Amino acid sequence: MGAVLQARTLEIEEIDRWAGPFPAEVRSRAVDALEGGMVVYFPKLHFVLEEPERGLLSPSVADGKAKNVSLDPGSGSVKGTSAVGAERAQLQAMMERFASSATRLMGDLFPEYAADLERAGTSYRPVGIAGRSYSPIKDDKLLHVDAFPSTPTHGRRILRLFANIAPAGNARIWHVGEPFQEFAQKFLPSVGRPNAFLAWLLAAVGATKSRRSAYDQLMLGLHDSGKRDAAYQKNAPQVEVAFPPGTSWLCYTDQVLHAALAGQYALEQTFHLDVASMVDPSRSPLKVLERMTGRALVN
Repeated sequence: MGAVLQARTLEIEEIDRWAGPFPAEVRSRAVDALEGGMVVYFPKLHFVLEEPERGLLSPSVADGKAKNVSLDPGSGSVKGTSAVGAERAQLQAMMERFASSATRLMGDLFPEYAADLERAGTSYRPVGIAGRSYSPIKDDKLLHVDAFPSTPTHGRRILRLFANIAPAGNARIWHVGEPFQEFAQKFLPSVGRPNAFLAWLLAAVGATKSRRSAYDQLMLGLHDSGKRDAAYQKNAPQVEVAFPPGTSWLCYTDQVLHAALAGQYALEQTFHLDVASMVDPSRSPLKVLERMTGRALVN
């Protein structure tokens, strides 16, 4: 890895299993890099498919409507798949096994988070990224930080763990961009002021699951403005990272500017975490934006 890439990615070879205990020095390095806005990369952490699960390595598992197959953490139901019967049960079991493994890893690697870390959705991504065509706002091949129109976070962190389960030779390719504060400094002046009435109206008509905070409105503005700016997408500082099959990685996707350019067959687990549960809350996007705007952004 070159010096620029090393500055945005921390490689931890010591993590080669999904459960601890892990050395204190490794845990310290991992949480410092994670909260500092880096991608934490585990080149030896392989999610091994069981033999019957190898049949799920097919794009036909997806229903063609949703980008990904999803597992709901509450009901355990699977959506976005064409699989039925025994194949659907096998798919659900694989995704649940991954979710359980990811949750155990997070608890053992980040014990500071364990009491407050919330397991959210799990996704399986059997369709190749290359060749997909979306509007700029929905195109994840463009640099962006995660912010979701219908699901306000009220400042809670979005932590995601990925595993490339593709056959040999099919790396997942990301671009990783500049630090969050530098990105925000470019686009925050052009983002409209938070609108409390609009936030109330969207929640009242059911367009959002809860009322957007000022933070959520600013993050959506940054997400959309960055994706719409073709010059920024072309010229912004960014490095390419290849995650080969049999590797895993994680980052705060509300903080790390990222774009997924190529790859197929990946599993992903999302977690949410209160800012107050971080080792250093001042490094969160919420606190960065509050310092930049000079006001509280979450009630």
